[in-house]
Amino acid sequence: MYSLTDQVRRSSRSIGAQIAEAWGKRRYEKSFVTKLTDADGEQMETQHWIEAALDCTYISNEIAFDFLDRCASIGKMLNSMIDKSASFCIKPSLSKHTKD
Repeated sequence: MYSLTDQVRRSSRSIGAQIAEAWGKRRYEKSFVTKLTDADGEQMETQHWIEAALDCTYISNEIAFDFLDRCASIGKMLNSMIDKSASFCIKPSLSKHTKD
């Protein structure tokens, strides 16, 4: 049970860390998308561990479904950001390339 708790903590905390890294890489859309994809992977891993906790009867159906709903909501937001990644990314300045 303690190992499972640790896995849930690690994967769920990693979601936010991956999003923070993605935000820092907004200059490069492919890197931004890669980090958001990593965050979604951590979200899916968190869902897996919650389901494992439910299967082992460490948590109730009510708690598991609440957490799983929250994970699904995070996954939808991440996928929306991935689909609209260009709108989040920093555009290169054209002023550097124009002559006075």
